[in-house]
Amino acid sequence: MLSAYADLIRIRFMMMLAYRVNYYSGILIYALNIGAYYFLWKAIYGSSESLGGMSVTQMTTYVAVSWMARAFYFNNLDREIANEIRDGSVAIQFIRPYNYLVVKMMQGFGEGLFRFFLFSIPGMIIASLLFPVGLPTDPVVWLVFLIMLFFSFLINSQINILTGLFAFFVENNEGMMRMKRVAVDLFSGLIIPVSLFPGALATVLQWLPFQAITYLPGSVFTGRVTGSAAYEAFVVQLVWFALLLVPIWWMWRQARKRLFVQGG
Repeated sequence: MLSAYADLIRIRFMMMLAYRVNYYSGILIYALNIGAYYFLWKAIYGSSESLGGMSVTQMTTYVAVSWMARAFYFNNLDREIANEIRDGSVAIQFIRPYNYLVVKMMQGFGEGLFRFFLFSIPGMIIASLLFPVGLPTDPVVWLVFLIMLFFSFLINSQINILTGLFAFFVENNEGMMRMKRVAVDLFSGLIIPVSLFPGALATVLQWLPFQAITYLPGSVFTGRVTGSAAYEAFVVQLVWFALLLVPIWWMWRQARKRLFVQGG
């Protein structure tokens, strides 16, 4: 069974190769986003050397690595699941000898690997050449960051799966998916680091899983979080990964009891 799941990763990776030109153009689009945020934050900093515990170089690095990390952990599993629920094809998945949700996760990971090697790495190299990005010199930091980036993918995919499964109950969850995407980009720290949110809101965000997707890995990569605090940030990711398994398991059990197929 493990080899079958590995084949799903490989197949999705190979499928993405057919659309690789889109991702080459996506590197340019992400580079433009990074440039826009770089000049925006540079103007916000003005003559200040630090803001929210980050220097200008750290903020530039944070913006660059966050956008390139997004290229890896981003996927449309919620939309894929919702579409399969609406057209009834999910019913076929129930009788196949594998776990449907694990299959979707493996497919998302295959897509993520493609984005990582053909999008994130080349994009980060280009961003480092264009902007004052400060890359870590300690290999341990790179290792911790890559592990945390993997859990960013897992947690983001779990949220996507939860959102997709809502289609069992509301039939059309398009609005929910759009709201989820905005919430993840905003509250994960992709657009604004969590440390810059107002006090009360920043406290609330610390009790939500979004910061574990972008802000915590980005903080470790930029050196804002070091030493034992970096490992504590990783523990936060582990906790959220374990906690999100519970609602996924419950929703999947409930969904299997109320499946009905629209159309003929």
